[in-house]
Amino acid sequence: MKFSSGILLFTLSFLYSSAQQTPSPSSLRVDLLLHADRVYDQGLLTDLSLEQARLSGGKLQFCQVNSRFPVFSWVISAKYQSACQVLVASRPQLLTNDVADIWNSGRIESDRNIGLTYRGTPLQPATVYYWKTRYWDNTGKASAYSDIRSFCTGAQLEDAALPSFVLRKTHQVPTFVKQVDTSTLYDFGKDGFGQIKLSVNAPHTNDTLIIHLGEALTPDGHINRTPPGTVRYRMIKLPLRQGLHSYQPAIPSDKRNTEKNAILMPADIGEVLPFRYAEITTAKDRYTTDSVSRYLVTSDFDEEASTFTCSDSSLNTLWDLCKYTVKATSFTGYYVDGDRERIPYEADALINQLSHYATDAEFVMNKRTLDYLIYHPTWPTEWSLQNVLIAWYDYLYSGDLQLVRKLYPALKAKLLSDLAREDGLISTRTGKQTPQFLAAIHYTPFNANPHLKDIVDWPPPGFGGPAVAGETDGFVFSDYNAVVNAYYYAALEAMAKLAKALGHVTEANYYSIEAARVHKAFQYAFFDAQTNLVRDGELIPHSSLHANFFALAFGLVPKEKVAPVLAFIHSRGMACSVYGAQFLLDGLSSCDDAVYAQQLLTSTEKRSWLNMLREGATMTMEAWGQSYKPNQDWNHAWGTAPANYIVRHLAGIQPLTAGYATVLIRPQPGAVAQVSMKQRTIRGDIEVRFENQTGHFILQLTLPGNTNGRVCLPFNSADAQVKMDGKIIKAVYKEGYYQIDNVSAGQHLFDVHTNPQ
Repeated sequence: MKFSSGILLFTLSFLYSSAQQTPSPSSLRVDLLLHADRVYDQGLLTDLSLEQARLSGGKLQFCQVNSRFPVFSWVISAKYQSACQVLVASRPQLLTNDVADIWNSGRIESDRNIGLTYRGTPLQPATVYYWKTRYWDNTGKASAYSDIRSFCTGAQLEDAALPSFVLRKTHQVPTFVKQVDTSTLYDFGKDGFGQIKLSVNAPHTNDTLIIHLGEALTPDGHINRTPPGTVRYRMIKLPLRQGLHSYQPAIPSDKRNTEKNAILMPADIGEVLPFRYAEITTAKDRYTTDSVSRYLVTSDFDEEASTFTCSDSSLNTLWDLCKYTVKATSFTGYYVDGDRERIPYEADALINQLSHYATDAEFVMNKRTLDYLIYHPTWPTEWSLQNVLIAWYDYLYSGDLQLVRKLYPALKAKLLSDLAREDGLISTRTGKQTPQFLAAIHYTPFNANPHLKDIVDWPPPGFGGPAVAGETDGFVFSDYNAVVNAYYYAALEAMAKLAKALGHVTEANYYSIEAARVHKAFQYAFFDAQTNLVRDGELIPHSSLHANFFALAFGLVPKEKVAPVLAFIHSRGMACSVYGAQFLLDGLSSCDDAVYAQQLLTSTEKRSWLNMLREGATMTMEAWGQSYKPNQDWNHAWGTAPANYIVRHLAGIQPLTAGYATVLIRPQPGAVAQVSMKQRTIRGDIEVRFENQTGHFILQLTLPGNTNGRVCLPFNSADAQVKMDGKIIKAVYKEGYYQIDNVSAGQHLFDVHTNPQ
């Protein structure tokens, strides 16, 4: 049997040869900032130093470290680290000579290469510091020192605080230009939050140039001046000066997305508009237009941090769509709901967080968003509970507990345990939302909602008009709601793990006991004894798709009831929104139903990601299409579930312990024959390549230094030969997977074959 991708030609060459010098550390971070030394001028990257920026009087921008005791992280190229040393100095010349006048940690006997806390005298505000590090590998051999990196502290410091951030501009030229009647249309290829720049040569000073910017076209090729919903269009009138001049006209602000609850654009960047097209009307003999371009505004995003390709072209398309969406919607430095409101919402943040981790090793934006959401909550009940899930994933992926430690008391309130009855189930409709309760969760009336209100999915039936069916699959609301209590159970489990990580053993045990109590009560209150399906609510006979996939995703469906629940889920199709689809895919993945999950992902029906592209979007929409949410926008990162599905489930890369100290590699290939995936983590790059054919599965894996792997190889037979690095090994076969524990850092080749040659 031959494999087309050439994996069988892979020559096993371990990265960490003892015959070579141990490579120096790379990817140095301070308080998780990878590029703390970059300096920007109104969003444009410069080659200036932090010292020059500090002395610029605010004319230049850079990320500021706001902690007196920041944490340092780096990536090692050896298998394991046994010790390390960090030097911090006031001048780079000192570090060149291995001298540290601020802090010399000395040799620290530790394998910690992420989150090593600064232990010198407290850092001073508004000061530039320089640092470097080295480590000793598992054989006791010292690496060379890393390159020298710098960071600057903020004007006011706390013992531990989040760093500031800077947005950046990327200059882009049109990918396509064409004449449409008397206008010139400039197509930038993809929608993006940006600003227009152009040069105009005008013979007079009394001319006005009309510029149209928009996201959508009409059938005749012009920019749609009356687009539906919150699809954007702006007309800009640009007064011209005589002669050849360069212009960057200001974008008029939108009232709704610049109100008090919205995240405003920083002054050094200015207002932005999502647009793909620019259209300029030609005026013969009056002026000539040249050099039309766009400044795309985003947070720093590393395009090389993740790569994916597979044998299914539709999945490749979805990966590109979602990865670009994560980048393009980072334009405020927070996870926001899109352009209509530019408000952080917990539901958007949770999905955006997982997809951001899947596509780039960036961790501070999520922390900033979570910190904001704790004190600026939104109104849906389930979304308060999502704060705890966001906090858990923050710790699991970054390995950093600083923000969780600060927010821990507030997170306990966000659990909503004050709404529980004797058996542990919670309800927002039984009179327990007292003023004291609302104050504890920092809730103030939001829009027309004086209290928390159950949501299940969005929009509800009738939203935008009586003909709109909504996205709740006929869910019947009751006092005790199955979806709300599924979230409550998941949040209790996450809180138990966070409490344990923080050393609160008694509270960790309490939350574990409460989770078990809710699990038991859930079975009694919500499962239909006749159908074995999850009912929407207590004493409610109706079972919706949502009640069942949320229960499945959060581990509330007993093994003996998985089959009927799955059969029901299959019968309902994609009867949920793009938000609900995240948890539908997670539920299917929890029971290895990869074939059906991939059918949903690559569907061409109206309720599909491919339909978003068909309707003209280049970022994921807020809904499956315009008919499903009339006021939707075309730039909603809560539609990026395919990105994190591809990494977490198809390629099977997930952290088992905080900061990827232990990583799970458990691919769910389904019908996909070939996959090649690279995901950058806080510890370095994980690479997975596999070939999946009948009777043969082969996996090429690279794990970064200081990680330990659990590898689970999918196979449909317990009678097979398993090889690791060319040697036959014994592997435990369990539920369709061969499991190999304690896989070391480095490159490995696994081969499972029913008919070994």
